Amino acid sequence: MKILLADDDRVLTHLLSSRLRAKGAETIVAHDAMQAFMSAMRSPPDVIVLDIQMPGGTGIEALKKLKLSARTSSIPVVVLSGSVEPDASEAVKALGAIEFLLKPVDPEALYGVLCTILAPHGPAR
Repeated sequence: MKILLADDDRVLTHLLSSRLRAKGAETIVAHDAMQAFMSAMRSPPDVIVLDIQMPGGTGIEALKKLKLSARTSSIPVVVLSGSVEPDASEAVKALGAIEFLLKPVDPEALYGVLCTILAPHGPAR
């Protein structure tokens, strides 16, 4: 499983990347929205974990671009956010995200979500 982790929190991306690699996943890290989009275009991952609040454009802008591009539109996106806005989950799902998780995220729970998404009979990509 090849995962693009896009979050400006370097401690979080290091922690998640380490835990996911220990489970056999390949991880690519991006620390801003533009870097995340360009990385996905250059080498499409199996799944993208995307923070909402990042420099270089928001995660929402990156999600919109990812879903508009033929090269990346079918890649499942899991959005991470510290937002407690009641409609945040529905808003990102309406834009094409497959899942919304609140921060702080448990690496084991995230891994479980990613495995479910990428399982042969998981959600449609």
